Amino acid sequence: LVILLAAAGLALKTALFPLHFWLPPAHGIARSPVSALLSALVVKASFYIFARLWWGLGEGAYGWWLAQALGALGAGGVLVGGWLALRQARLKMVVAYSSVAQIGYLFLLFPLSQGGEAAELARQGVMLHLLSHALAKAAMFLAAGNLILAVGSHRVDALAGVSRFLPFSLFSFGLAAVSLMGLPPSGGFVAKWLLLQASIQSGQWWWILLLVAGGLLSALYLFRIFRASFLEKGGEDTFYHPSRGLEVIPMVLALMAIGLGFAAEWPLAVLALPFSGEGGP
Repeated sequence: LVILLAAAGLALKTALFPLHFWLPPAHGIARSPVSALLSALVVKASFYIFARLWWGLGEGAYGWWLAQALGALGAGGVLVGGWLALRQARLKMVVAYSSVAQIGYLFLLFPLSQGGEAAELARQGVMLHLLSHALAKAAMFLAAGNLILAVGSHRVDALAGVSRFLPFSLFSFGLAAVSLMGLPPSGGFVAKWLLLQASIQSGQWWWILLLVAGGLLSALYLFRIFRASFLEKGGEDTFYHPSRGLEVIPMVLALMAIGLGFAAEWPLAVLALPFSGEGGP
């Protein structure tokens, strides 16, 4: 009973679907630096404790069906979070529901880590996704805050014309989006490639479909923001321009999320999960 209550509390803290109801409103009303910290650190810490609890008590003790159930809840987060992100009118709410979707991938750890080489690939992929998402989502929230300051509105449709006069913040947002969509050469790509390999080696083909569907949903709601920003809105620069420091920080974080794809073995070694060249991209 204690273990079940602890697991339920950690799942709520991690915003696992359907216990994600607190996360989008919290991100929506918080200032952008606070949203960045919430997404990058708070939910990741609770998930890491959840995973250590799973490993520490013995994965085999829980059974195949419980592991699949946790994976199914993660899949629900990927699909529902992506769909709701696509329907949001406010920029930070799009990014917030994107967090719900990306958190869902973390819970593929449990059905894919049922022993063998696939388990090692799954652990590497999930831990790398945890790191790449923390960097990319922090960069995205900070860049979104800059764009909101620039246009004076939280709405996505208010971004018209911003690409011409604030390309630096939009480029930071775009680099973070590359990692979230799982496009090469980002850390998000390497993480999802490892999860794909784990799905194939474990014979659990249904998670491959989820990875593909989740990537397509991510592209839809993120390119929707770029579409709005590239619409023309007169020829005059009427936007507020944030300080250079506010623009540099999300760019550095986004570049780190991209660079993680080139140096994935280093953070995995620090986490005592050595990167194995066999089965890697």
